[in-house]
Amino acid sequence: MDQRVNRPERQSDDPEINLRTAPDKETQAASEAVSPPGRARPRRLYGAILAALIVIGAGGWWLWQQFTHVFVTDARVAADIVAISSRVPGWVTAVDVIAGDAVHKGDVLVRIDERESHLRAQELDAQLAGVARRREEIEARIVLTDHQTQSRITARQAAVRAAEAALAAAKAQRNLAKTENARAEKLAPGGAITRAYLDQTRAALETARQQVLSAQAGLESARAAVAEAEAARGELAVLQRQLAELGPQEQRLRAQRERAALDLEDRTIAMPFKGVVDRVFVDAGEYVTPGQRLLMVHDPDSVRVEANVKETDIRFFRPGKTVTITVDALPGRRFEGTVTRVGQAATSEFALLPNPNPSGNFTKITQRLPVRIAVQQDDGELKPGMMVELEATTGD
Repeated sequence: MDQRVNRPERQSDDPEINLRTAPDKETQAASEAVSPPGRARPRRLYGAILAALIVIGAGGWWLWQQFTHVFVTDARVAADIVAISSRVPGWVTAVDVIAGDAVHKGDVLVRIDERESHLRAQELDAQLAGVARRREEIEARIVLTDHQTQSRITARQAAVRAAEAALAAAKAQRNLAKTENARAEKLAPGGAITRAYLDQTRAALETARQQVLSAQAGLESARAAVAEAEAARGELAVLQRQLAELGPQEQRLRAQRERAALDLEDRTIAMPFKGVVDRVFVDAGEYVTPGQRLLMVHDPDSVRVEANVKETDIRFFRPGKTVTITVDALPGRRFEGTVTRVGQAATSEFALLPNPNPSGNFTKITQRLPVRIAVQQDDGELKPGMMVELEATTGD
């Protein structure tokens, strides 16, 4: 059995060898001064305690948030997207905007060929001008006929009065001749008058009778002329009816003219409000039909937030409640919104494929109700479709 005895190392007679192998006392002292084992342990302990406090604080804050706040991630910015359509058919001659343009109210968006509408409007204008000339002509004829017939009636009435006077004179002459003839007839048998005078009285009586008949015929003729002149005034009624018929005709033409003007106006499609262009679906040269969608626009100042809130949390989103909004696209920004409307039915009630339960197997799923929140636009940064998150307090 070998026995090994520790013996002290033997030093060499060479001083250089002893100098290389001798321990460097100064180096050992410096190393012990740099990393003393007594100080390294408290630093690690303090770091572990600090990390534990941070974790506990973060966990406590998270738990406090979960108990005092409600968070909704199913929310996004929304706006009323308006589809601009064409009311008339035709070829698109110009598209003055592109997607993303900011447009003022009344600015032209799309132009449709309007040549045919112009011609139709000119045709109706000519017809309306013809109706106006026809009305002037009939009105002039009415005035002329009125004057002519009135003058004729006045003249015929004067002739009637003259015929009546002539008849009265003829009757007076007849009565006188009749009296003289009767006297002669009494005196002739006694020879007081000659036979020739008797014949003269008889002839005068007959002449007076014929004059009365002639005067009566003249009076009847004058009266017939008055009736004829009065009948001529019936032409005024005919002209009045013709003039009245122009009213509905002109009204119909004016309606057609207004329709043509509306058709002409609709061929220049303008922006209905101040907003931005979201999409453009047509290019110049395409043929569009009535009702075809041409553009989609919205008002950037009228944005809102629409969220689908769990039915278990809907009690915290009553109208008028103030909520905090954070936008995924704008980290670090927080917006305040106000609940304006809460849906009266769950979103599942409007599903295209309803889920009846004929088999009897049932899995309870928390439903969601739509909530609308008003939010103030900030220099157009909120855009429809952006995802947002809502934060509401559980207290009053």
